[in-house]
Amino acid sequence: MLRLLINILGVYACFLTWGLTQEKVTSTVYGSGEKFKFFLVLNMVQAFVASAVGYIYSVHFHKDKPLHLTRERTISFIKLGVMCAMGSPFGYMALKHIDYLTMTLAKSSKLIPLMLMHKLLYQKSYPFYKYIIVLMITAGVSCFMLFQPGGKNKKVTTPKEDADKFLGLFLVFINLAVDGSLNSSQEELVKKDKEINGRNMMVIMNFFTGLSLLLWLILSPSTQLIDSIRFLSSNHSAIWDILVFALCGSIGQCFIFNMLENFGSLVLVTVTVTRKLFTMLLSVVLYNHELSFGQWCSIATVFLAISLE
Repeated sequence: MLRLLINILGVYACFLTWGLTQEKVTSTVYGSGEKFKFFLVLNMVQAFVASAVGYIYSVHFHKDKPLHLTRERTISFIKLGVMCAMGSPFGYMALKHIDYLTMTLAKSSKLIPLMLMHKLLYQKSYPFYKYIIVLMITAGVSCFMLFQPGGKNKKVTTPKEDADKFLGLFLVFINLAVDGSLNSSQEELVKKDKEINGRNMMVIMNFFTGLSLLLWLILSPSTQLIDSIRFLSSNHSAIWDILVFALCGSIGQCFIFNMLENFGSLVLVTVTVTRKLFTMLLSVVLYNHELSFGQWCSIATVFLAISLE
């Protein structure tokens, strides 16, 4: 019971802080009068830190032997790393068009692209009730966008603003589609190779994710890497925010893998779903988001559906 409590507190502490810090990093105007907009660099730092933390967790706490990387395994992990590197930037780009709260709720509908990718890539079928749950989630996310706060000061949106929100949701959907492909491929790899577990998956996949992003930043025409160094040299508080973000996400992954191994997926899903709910509620409180009654009902619908799942 004590171990379960420690894992629950670990997931809550790490990912509540991670989610709020992510919103802070992407929305704060720092001392130089600029926002941090170098999302590929942010993803790269997160990946390398997660790989290092995962290695310490695997080797020093679980006494795992390092996984021998055959040619086939290396190719598989490179594919996963590239896929992971491709997904997150779409989520960060979406934040330019929708707020963090909307993105968090939309990403709660991860079941939709996951089911779609399983069906397309591996011909996996699902029972009827899962489609009902997907319908509930989709309806909740859609209504959240429609039920904007009312009142005398309500701003009437223009067609351009509506198109901007649609673009934001479309970018989130691409992010979820890539994540769905990634999760499906991870599951198939673990089934096929019994020596691969969650811990060495965390270490190796994150390493290749970080390496893919670093190579892209160096070889592409983009100046993100140099620009981010200049930005951070002028805004030291952003360095701390990014390190907190990366460490919380990395340590949180360790608690998730530990909970999955020791207590099963049902307990894990319950904890992660409530964690997302608390992240959204904290975001409302700390960043003064205004929600209408319809939006609260939409949030309740989404989390009811995920809880049923």
